[in-house]
Amino acid sequence: MRLFYADDYRLCVLSNDMAVDITGLIEERDRLAPEDLMAALIARFDHYRPAVENAARTGTGVPLASVRVRAPIPRPRNIVCMAVNYMEDGTLPEPKPINAFHKVPSAVIGPGDTMVLPDAPATNFECEAEIALIIGKRAKNVSIEDAMDHVFGYTNFMDGSARGLPPAQNVFFQAKSRDTFAPMGPFIVTADEIADPQKLGIRLWVNGRLTQNFNTDDMAHDIARCISWTSSIMTLEPGDVLATGTNHRGLSSIQDGDTIELECEGLDRLTIRVRDDLHRTWPRETRLERTEKGLPPLPAQTGGKYADATSAAS
Repeated sequence: MRLFYADDYRLCVLSNDMAVDITGLIEERDRLAPEDLMAALIARFDHYRPAVENAARTGTGVPLASVRVRAPIPRPRNIVCMAVNYMEDGTLPEPKPINAFHKVPSAVIGPGDTMVLPDAPATNFECEAEIALIIGKRAKNVSIEDAMDHVFGYTNFMDGSARGLPPAQNVFFQAKSRDTFAPMGPFIVTADEIADPQKLGIRLWVNGRLTQNFNTDDMAHDIARCISWTSSIMTLEPGDVLATGTNHRGLSSIQDGDTIELECEGLDRLTIRVRDDLHRTWPRETRLERTEKGLPPLPAQTGGKYADATSAAS
């Protein structure tokens, strides 16, 4: 099942490329903002599921191409992102210690929206391809064995990142929680449709060029471990987003005018644009391509505001 928002945050289920409006099924709709209806649906999905499935079978919809698809969780209570959670195609000798960071809800954008690069002296901006899971029921101190029972579904997720901001070591908040730095969508695909989330291909294109191409079987800490560990620190609630990290070798510097497309296997394709009003530029090589040339993984800025400062810093 594919669930999503359309137009002015009408809650929909996808049926044969038709958007079927199911907003009217949600009993709490009159006391909730439209952006919160998805979380309400997820929290009581056992109750709503028969009606949603019936709507998908028999409801009258409109062509998906005729609606504007929005972020499926437009203002999540929590966005937790796993850090350095891949073995980089098996090139790391051992897993890094499990770690994570938060993104703020205002970072969320959806399909067709624009990631805006801020006026800040970052050495680079990158956009990381990730699969994110959506929590389906409250998770607190859950075991690894029980962790997957708390997954409602999955969605494509991009982790916008501003690298090298001063002062040194003052990293995650100012690098990751910028407005527009958490694109996701287009749909939530329910967990029953994904046979094995640890064997999914993930690909990302920048202006039609494939730059990231890896598999979730390269995770250092698998999804169950990530849920269990996160829930030992904080309570995860229905509709919370847990992004599972990326393989960094295919990352490249993004810049004004870029079109970025992400496709996690089975989750359709998420497309966004990039805007930089400062029109900064960087070389286009990926980290892997630069490393193979004997160059630093992150290139120096070649033009625009902060070029001299960031080049010196690198």
